[in-house]
Amino acid sequence: MIHEVDEALRLLLAETGLPERGVEVVLEAPTSDFAARRTAPTVSVFLYGIREETDRRQAGAVAEHDADGMVVGHRAAPRWFELAYLVTVWTSRPQDEHRLLAEVLQCLAAVDALPARTLTGTLARLGLTVELDIAGRETGLPSVSDVWSALGGELRPSIDVRVLAPLPGGRTPAGPPVTEGLVVHVEDTGRDGGSTPGEGAAPADGPGRRLRYHGGTDPGPDGFAAPRDRVLPPGRRARGRGRAR
Repeated sequence: MIHEVDEALRLLLAETGLPERGVEVVLEAPTSDFAARRTAPTVSVFLYGIREETDRRQAGAVAEHDADGMVVGHRAAPRWFELAYLVTVWTSRPQDEHRLLAEVLQCLAAVDALPARTLTGTLARLGLTVELDIAGRETGLPSVSDVWSALGGELRPSIDVRVLAPLPGGRTPAGPPVTEGLVVHVEDTGRDGGSTPGEGAAPADGPGRRLRYHGGTDPGPDGFAAPRDRVLPPGRRARGRGRAR
């Protein structure tokens, strides 16, 4: 999930035309080493903190369905995590840095969630809103000044970005659906304590007979159950048919 948020932020910033203008978007920490190696205008999106939103934790599982509406597995409810990013810009002149930082700020402040077009992998499959915020509140993560001290660098203008993203729960596969009736073996027990197969009954070790589904038209050979229509969950429809009403 973390690398998918990284990619979403990169794609969001790329939509402003930064790569076309020769501006690099990187995920490196803005250390003094990084500054010395920089040769082009750069936007650094550095992940410095991860914290779980425990208030959003849920119990239970959600059923997963295939294209025909049958349950194929159960997945635990996702857990939500806040990812904190320090966004800085690096150019040769302070005026250019401020101009580029303003452009990045405009891009990030224009949305309150990562657009669906930028989501990939599990974030795209879950289809949940991935919130994005320019941090203005204390959430228990390190402060920006503490981050700069830990990096050993000089304090610079930066944007503190927080992303609230879901981590998918574990998946448990479901067994195949039951499509055949029960097999019944019938025996006729005599008064002498022995057992003699009754007329028309199958021996105990024979194939037996299968119970017919109610309303079946053709039980088929050897007593096999007739096919029946599957009852789909509400809101789902069988492949190739119109929507159920």
